[in-house]
Amino acid sequence: MSVVGFDVGFLNCYVAVARAGGIETVANEYSDRCTPACVSFGPRNRSIGAAAKSQVVTNCKNTVQGFKRFHGRAFSDPYIQRLKSSLVYDLAQMPSGTTGIKVMYMEEEKVFSIEQVTAMLLTKMKETAEHALKKPVADCVVSVPCYYTDAERRSVVDAAQIAGLNCLRLMNETTAVALAYGIYKQDLPAPEEKPRIVVFVDIGHSGYQTSVCAFNKGKLKVLATACDPELGGKDFDEMLVRHFCEEFGKKYKLDVKTKPRALVRLYQECEKLKKLMSANSSDLPLNIECFMNDIDVSGKLNRYSFEEMCADVLGRVEAPLHNLMEQAKLKKEDIYAVEIVGGASRIPSVKERIGRFFGKELSTTLNADEAVARGCALQCAILSPAFKVREFSITDAVAYPISLKWNSAAEEGLSDCEVFPKNHAAPFSKVLTFYRREPFSLEAYYNTPRELPYPDPTIGQFVIQKVVPQASGESSKVKVKVRVNIHGIFSVSSASLVEVQKTEEGEEPMDTEQQATPEEEGNMQTDQDETKAQGDGQKETEEEEEKTTSPEESKTEKKSDQPPQVKKPKVKTKVLELPIENSPQWELAIDMLNLFVENEGNMIMQDKLEKERNDAKNYVEEYVYDMRDKLHGRLEKFVSEAVIDKWLLCQNPENWLYEDGEDQPKQQYIDKLAELKKLGQPIQERYMESEERPRAFDDMGKQIQMYMKVVEAYKTKEEQYDHLDQEEINKVDKMVNEAMIWLNSKMNQQSKLSLTVEPAVRVREIQDKTKELYSSCNPIVTKPKPKVELPKDNKAGEQNGPVNGQEKAPAEGTEKGTGDSTGNPPSTEPRPDMDLD
Repeated sequence: MSVVGFDVGFLNCYVAVARAGGIETVANEYSDRCTPACVSFGPRNRSIGAAAKSQVVTNCKNTVQGFKRFHGRAFSDPYIQRLKSSLVYDLAQMPSGTTGIKVMYMEEEKVFSIEQVTAMLLTKMKETAEHALKKPVADCVVSVPCYYTDAERRSVVDAAQIAGLNCLRLMNETTAVALAYGIYKQDLPAPEEKPRIVVFVDIGHSGYQTSVCAFNKGKLKVLATACDPELGGKDFDEMLVRHFCEEFGKKYKLDVKTKPRALVRLYQECEKLKKLMSANSSDLPLNIECFMNDIDVSGKLNRYSFEEMCADVLGRVEAPLHNLMEQAKLKKEDIYAVEIVGGASRIPSVKERIGRFFGKELSTTLNADEAVARGCALQCAILSPAFKVREFSITDAVAYPISLKWNSAAEEGLSDCEVFPKNHAAPFSKVLTFYRREPFSLEAYYNTPRELPYPDPTIGQFVIQKVVPQASGESSKVKVKVRVNIHGIFSVSSASLVEVQKTEEGEEPMDTEQQATPEEEGNMQTDQDETKAQGDGQKETEEEEEKTTSPEESKTEKKSDQPPQVKKPKVKTKVLELPIENSPQWELAIDMLNLFVENEGNMIMQDKLEKERNDAKNYVEEYVYDMRDKLHGRLEKFVSEAVIDKWLLCQNPENWLYEDGEDQPKQQYIDKLAELKKLGQPIQERYMESEERPRAFDDMGKQIQMYMKVVEAYKTKEEQYDHLDQEEINKVDKMVNEAMIWLNSKMNQQSKLSLTVEPAVRVREIQDKTKELYSSCNPIVTKPKPKVELPKDNKAGEQNGPVNGQEKAPAEGTEKGTGDSTGNPPSTEPRPDMDLD
C-alpha cells in the first residue's frame, strides 16, 4: 500500500513518500526534487513538468502554468476576467460555465477543464512516486491552500479522481507544515498541561497563509487561520517586470507586452534577479540577448531600490498577522515560536517585517520548499494501515463560517442559522432536527462574503425528499446530519424521519421525545448552546465526533429543561432514512467526470505511444551516427566496396532521418534499423572476430603443447606419470595430433582470407574445440597416483609411546629430553631429510 504526499504548488510541485527509513522527498527523472507545475501541449503528445517548462518560451501559447488559482471558478468570475489579459495562453468557458484552458493539441483546438489539467500534473507526480517506490500508487494526501472554498476543494478532489488517485485527505498547507513540525518534537507539553503555541507563516509564489496551532504531546489543534490569497512571490516578480518594461520602453523603444514570448523571457529573468537580490545587496545586472527585434537589452537593480519599489506589497505582510492574533485572542508573549516556510519567505524584507511584528527571531527549522509535501506524506502514513506511526491527532479549523437557510412557512420567508462558526473544529458533524410535513430544501452558504476570496458565497442546495406527515396529520420529526468532512468540504450527509406509532394496550411504553405542537414551535434549547431557529422549523444541534450516530442512538431524545413527568404517552418511534438530492455549486457531473477519466487514459496511452515512436527514431539516429564514425575509423578495413554501395543505397541514412524519416510511424523506424543492422552487423562481427581470434588460437595452442609435454614425459618414463595407462596415453596423443592438424589448417586458411570477407573459422568454434580437448584429455593426465601403505613391522619397544604404561628410559649418560647420547643439547638446525612442512 502506497503512502504518498503531493504538494501541488502554483509554480512547483513536490512528492514525498514514506519508506522504512522515514519520510523522503523523491526526485523526478531529471534527478530534481522540484517538478514545475507546468503542462505543455504539442501536435502529438503532452509534456509535463520539467519537459514542459523548457517549452515555455518556444511553445508559449500551448504551455500552461499557474492554473491552480482557477479551480472551482466560473468563467464569468471577475477574478478570472481580470487575469485573462496577463496570461500568455487563452481561457475559455466550459459547457458547465466553469473556466477552461484553450490550447492546440494533436493539431486540433481543444478546451480542457482545470480539473483535467491538474489531473495531468498529478499523473506526472504519480509516475514519479511509482518510480521511487517501485510499486503502483493509489492512496495519497494532496495539499490545498487553507483559504480554498468548498467549490475549489471539490474541484481538486475530482482532479485526483481523474488521475486515478484515491485522495485520503485534502490537507491545508499550513496544517501539513504544522504536522511536519510537531510530530518529531519530543518535548511537547503533556495533554493536561498548557499547550505550546506556534505560529506558521507560509509565503509561496501566489498565496500568503498563516495559522496558529496549539501543540500537546500527540496532539495538534489549529486555533485560527488568516491569509491574503493574492500576496506572494509573483507580486514581487510583477513589480520587477513592470519596472523593466518601462525602462526598456524608454531606453530601447520596445513595447514588451505586445510580444508574449519576450514577456515570458522577462518574467524568467526577473525571477532569477529577485532570488539573487535576496542574497546580495549590491547592484546586479539583468541581460537578455535577442530580446525583441534582435535587440540585446540590459539593466541593473539593487536590493534597496527593489524594496522601495515594493513598499506597497511589503505593507500587506502584517495585516494577516494582526487578523490571526485577533481571531486566536492571543498576545505576542503567548507565542513560543514563529516558523516560516515558502519560497518568498527568503526575501529579507519579508522576514524582517514578520520578525518585527512578533518581536522575536524567526525559526527556519523546516525545509521551506518541502515541508508541505512531508506533512502530507506523514498524514497519509497516519491514515494508512501499512505504516505504524506515533499516535498524533490533528484537529483542523473551518476557514469561513457556514450557515444554512430554508423556507419558513410560519414566518412567510427565509430562516437561517450559523452551523459552523469560523475556526470551528473540523472534521465535524452536527445533527439538526426539523418538523416538516413535506419535502424541503436547505441552502448552505458562507455568511461572511467580504472575507471570502470568492465572488459567490453559495455552497450548494440540498433537498430532503420523501418527507410525509405523521398518521395524525402532525409534522414529522426530520433529523438532518450536516458535516464538514476530512477534506474541509461541507455536505448534508444523511437525513432520517422519526415516525411516531401508537402502542397497543398492555405493551411496554418506550422513552420518546414529546411532539412539538404549532404553538410550541419557536426557540428551543440545544444540546450545547442556545441556537434559535425561526419559523415552523425547530432545530436541535448536537455535536459529534467523526463517527456517525447510529439509528438506535437517534431514535429517542429527552428535553433536559422539562420537569419529570409521572406518565408518558404509550408511543413508539421508527426511524426511516430519507434520500437527499445534493446540488453543490459548480460540482462536476458524474457523466462528465467519467468522460474526463476516459480522456485522461487515452492521453496517457497517446503519450506512451509517442514516447515509443521517439525512442525508435532515436535508436535509428544513434545507430547511424555510431556506424558513420566507425566505418571511417576502426571498421574501415573490414568494409567492402559492395557494403559501402548498399549503405548509400539506403538513401544515405543521415539524409533520410531529417527528410523523409523526420516524421514516420514507429514501425517504419524499427524496419529501417533492422535494414541498417543487416548491413552493419556483419562488419562489426568481423571486427570482433579479428580482435578475439588470435587469443583463441593462442589458448588452444597452449592447451595442445601442455598435453604434448605430458605424453613426452610418459614416454621418457618420468615418475610423475608412470601410474598412467598406456592405452589412455595413446588416446591423448591421438586427440592432440588431430587438434594440432585442425588448428594449423584453420590458421592457414584464415591467413589467406581478406578482412572484408567472412572468416574461415569463428572464435566460438575455436573455443568449443579447446573445451572439447580439455574435457577429453584433462581427466586422463591429472589422474592421481594410488596411495601406498607402509608395512606395520615396528616392534613394541620401538614405538614412540610408553611401554606397558611406562615411558622408555633415556640412554645412559643422557637426561630425558635434554640432548643426544653424547649429552649435547638437541640441535635446532633442520636435517636435510626433515620435512619442514
